[in-house]
Amino acid sequence: MAFDIDMIKKVYETIVERVDKAREITGKPLTLSEKILYAHLWDGTPSKAFVRGKDYVDFAPDRIACQDATAQMALLQFMQAGKTKVAVPTTVHCDHLIQAKVGASADLQSAMNNSSEVFNFLESVSNKYGIGFWKPGAGIIHQVVLENYAFPGGMMIGTDSHTVNAGGLGMVAVGVGGADAVDVMAGMPWELKFPKLIGVKLTGKLSGWTAPKDVILKVAGIVSAKGGTGAIVEYFGPGATAMSCTGKGTICNMGAEIGATTSTFGYDESMERYLRATDRADVADAANEVKDYLTGDAEVYANPEQYFDQVIEINLSELLPHLNGPFTPDLATPVGTMTDKAIENDWPLEVEWGLIGSCTNSSYEDLSRAASIAQQALDKGLKTKAEFGINPGSEQVRFTAERDGILEVFEKLDAKIFTNACGPCIGQWARYSDPKNAPKNSIVHSFNRNFAKRADGNPNTHAFVASPEITAAIAISGRLDFNPITDTLINENGEEVKLDEPTGWELPPKGFDVEDNGYLAPVEDGSGVVVNVAEDSERLQLLTPFEPIGDEIKGAKLLIKAFGKCTTDHISMAGPWLRFRGHLDNIANNTLIGAVNAYNKKTNFVKNQLTGEYNGVPDVQRAYKAAGIKTIVVGDHNYGEGSSREHAAMQPRHLGVAAVLVKSFARIHETNLKKQGMLALTFVNENDYDLIQEDDTFNFLDLDKFAPDSPLTIEVVHADGSKDVIKANHTYNQPQIEWYNAGSALNLIKRQNAAS
Repeated sequence: MAFDIDMIKKVYETIVERVDKAREITGKPLTLSEKILYAHLWDGTPSKAFVRGKDYVDFAPDRIACQDATAQMALLQFMQAGKTKVAVPTTVHCDHLIQAKVGASADLQSAMNNSSEVFNFLESVSNKYGIGFWKPGAGIIHQVVLENYAFPGGMMIGTDSHTVNAGGLGMVAVGVGGADAVDVMAGMPWELKFPKLIGVKLTGKLSGWTAPKDVILKVAGIVSAKGGTGAIVEYFGPGATAMSCTGKGTICNMGAEIGATTSTFGYDESMERYLRATDRADVADAANEVKDYLTGDAEVYANPEQYFDQVIEINLSELLPHLNGPFTPDLATPVGTMTDKAIENDWPLEVEWGLIGSCTNSSYEDLSRAASIAQQALDKGLKTKAEFGINPGSEQVRFTAERDGILEVFEKLDAKIFTNACGPCIGQWARYSDPKNAPKNSIVHSFNRNFAKRADGNPNTHAFVASPEITAAIAISGRLDFNPITDTLINENGEEVKLDEPTGWELPPKGFDVEDNGYLAPVEDGSGVVVNVAEDSERLQLLTPFEPIGDEIKGAKLLIKAFGKCTTDHISMAGPWLRFRGHLDNIANNTLIGAVNAYNKKTNFVKNQLTGEYNGVPDVQRAYKAAGIKTIVVGDHNYGEGSSREHAAMQPRHLGVAAVLVKSFARIHETNLKKQGMLALTFVNENDYDLIQEDDTFNFLDLDKFAPDSPLTIEVVHADGSKDVIKANHTYNQPQIEWYNAGSALNLIKRQNAAS
């Protein structure tokens, strides 16, 4: 039986009335995305139509999921909210703090030894506040959610940008910062600008070497890394219904890489099969009762141009396998066209590693199809030219794959089976002893992100994203430009052999099985549970509320003008820094150390205007804070793209940064800045970015009149005494301005709880 089945049935009891009312109010048929949004309004039954891309709307999500790296800060914040129990079903998953190095058993034990303080903290807080806890080794958060919690027509939020994976089971699932999650845990609404809608019509059918992963790799190449910003991507058509549920999850997962709010598919038979296979027949039965409300209306899918803001059509029968990268997930290259492109760009053609797994591609189907390629290598006398690593998605998947002999196939090719955890996908990979000085090389993986240094800390690693099948084939060949559709390989006997098309199982023929799935339920009454945080801990630190920045910012200094791409990885790196995710002051020592200084094109090397000397960004910022001087960060387009980590907002705030002024923001990061009581601003005139000089001082001239839809005026004073006056836009509504005035959204929640 499913977790929280009563909650799911309650959603289905209200969805019919609410969707019917939404159709009446809007006067048109509805997409699936609109049905779920209107069915989850905080105020209940819809009473007005919302304008896409403009109206801020309060929603009531059904559940929350947190991974261990972000859960620390989220729960530290929740502990300040004055509540005794979370208001909606919530889970914590320990998957980020496990480093891949030797293999599953040794790596898991090492994590338990090194991070026991954090795991014990998360377990105790979960137990105290009624939160379900998934132990280290239980699996990757998004695979575990798909197997246990996702349900068609539901809405969830999670403190990880790849929460969107649950769209594979027909949800609107959105990655958020921890402060958003804390709002909902505390019984408050979750605010989101009503999204625009992108429709992707899938015709034809996947076959041969082409996999669901290639759909999103193709879409990323079409729309770019920011083309989905502010939109939900809804997939439909005969190609969609013919695809497996976990394949749909893969596509939705990587929607985060185009900036989409989320992605989703309508409920169909593949979802029903997956629900029943994962012991949730009760959910499938309930969903079948309202199945017409769990997909888009027929008129919408028949005439998508009338109902979506943008429509993309892909014929799956013609789609080729893709490799995307390096250094960005939207640089798409179909197989068979890589050779010239790699030579032209000086990408290393020799591949050193092939990695399969992550939250994106670690299902039973993924492993079985990749294993079919590995088995061919064994049968045809081939050895892998590259090293091979496997991260199963969950203990249920791992146990079942081991039972069915799938893992044994990989092991016969000397693959390393890592823990059921994120591992290399998030920089938790002990590949090098000195990654900063490691050699130039190429790797191929079935993960989602491939920013510089993302997997192994080596800026010279060229990471390419592909399906598990293509990853396996390339690992065997050792060549980036290997095309398994046409190319042959020479085996140990000197014979020319060709790999056949991959085969696999949508679901395990013998069913799923597991001895210990790693779940710990909370006690009914957690009032007696004690949560201890040592004062001298290096890993955990209780939070002190932020003081309001105020309505007067004068004499603020430029901390850094970031040049080019500045992701959350650049603002707050992962990898070895994950160990400090629960200690704000310690992790603040990595603030913006990956951002490129526009004036010298170096990282972590900025001018201290007080001394004239150059130093690391956190050192300079701490000097300004000690002197009582506010600062500003200036950035380029899509600032803060990447993961949902709110640390990228909390760290600058903790160190004294008052405002971030950029050409454009990634959605989650902009919200995170607002939640922490900072100013998130964009240039009215993007060319004003070029006016900002290294020694500039900033005066906000009308911050005392901070109001919705009203730009702010900033006087920029240069070192020679000359001045420029620039305009800065913002997207704050009145409640968000109240967050700013209170010092943070959490401060406001705490005040409201105290008054109630």
